[in-house]
Amino acid sequence: MYSATKVRLYPTEEQITALEKQFGAVRFAYNKALHIRSHWYKHHGISLNNRKDIQPLLPVAKKSRRYHWLKQADSNALQVSLQNLDRAFQNFFQKRARFPRFKSKQGKQSSYHCSNLKVTADSIQIPKISAIKAVIHREITGKIKSITITRSAAGKYYAAILCDDGREAPEKPALITDVTGLDMGLSHFAIQSNGHKEPNPRFLIRNSRNLRRKQKVLSRKKKGSANRAKARRQVAKCHEHVANTRADFQHKLSRTLVDENQAIIVETLKIKNMMKNHKLARAIGDASWHSFIAKLDYKAERKGVHLVKLDQWYASSKMCHCCGYKMAEMPLHKRIWQCPECKAEHDRDINAAINIRQKGILELQAAGHVVSAHGGLRKSVAPTVAA
Repeated sequence: MYSATKVRLYPTEEQITALEKQFGAVRFAYNKALHIRSHWYKHHGISLNNRKDIQPLLPVAKKSRRYHWLKQADSNALQVSLQNLDRAFQNFFQKRARFPRFKSKQGKQSSYHCSNLKVTADSIQIPKISAIKAVIHREITGKIKSITITRSAAGKYYAAILCDDGREAPEKPALITDVTGLDMGLSHFAIQSNGHKEPNPRFLIRNSRNLRRKQKVLSRKKKGSANRAKARRQVAKCHEHVANTRADFQHKLSRTLVDENQAIIVETLKIKNMMKNHKLARAIGDASWHSFIAKLDYKAERKGVHLVKLDQWYASSKMCHCCGYKMAEMPLHKRIWQCPECKAEHDRDINAAINIRQKGILELQAAGHVVSAHGGLRKSVAPTVAA
């Protein structure tokens, strides 16, 4: 199994200069290859192949007088940047992403290294740069496969150390007794089928006043000035704080869910379509459901827990979990509704979570697993007495 550990780096001034040169070489290789491929397709109608046409140009560029400075960079990092560009084009042609854009000198920078690596108790070493001071906050076990150096927009340096621990992924249990269904929402971040609702922290909205103030300061600075660069770093620090607090919340919640259950059932959301609602787009982006499901996915894989992703068209909110009656419409403002068939009154979110759990149990059983904890059919809100 592969595992990555992200550590903070504290390079010296000389090492910062060397790292910036490395980032610049990687960025140049990416942008130059993007320019060449775009130019040939636009003017000649020819789509260049990365392996046959683009990668062989790197050794030629290093021998030229104009680009001889590329020799100072790690050759593996330059090759990987071209592979990343090729993957970006594949995502574009398969309609998974937009057309690749040129990388900017501002913002996040990264460089991938996979040879001549060394990690000690308080430092890491990559090719052509001396050992960089690092805070190794956990033990690095297994064979080191690669190290990715990044510089955040706020100017902080990090290293992601990828290791192979030599162990196989644990087998997932065939007899499942603890199952939970998760319904994702905005008023509450996650609603479990047992009725527990996790509040939505709304990190971006909580920091919006501070972010707005710093963005206004940035807009007043003259472009290209040193004060504008300082103001830009302040805005980047605010965004980084929001991202870090959101990631911390999602890591803790996903770890709790994986430790407490043998199977987790989640719904698949078309977030791209949901973001077209301009009234809810900011709140949906702040919730970052896709990031949370990704954390659940890899934690469940390492723990040996089943993670079932239901079809996106499954009508979990419209269906009564008691009798199976399906409502024709279910507007967002309707949080509590009564089933016309069995007269049971439902909390919209808890009812959806129970339906998700029941549907997931059926899929687990169809896959050949034994699920013994059905939990019975229960009403999410006390039923009303029919007249």
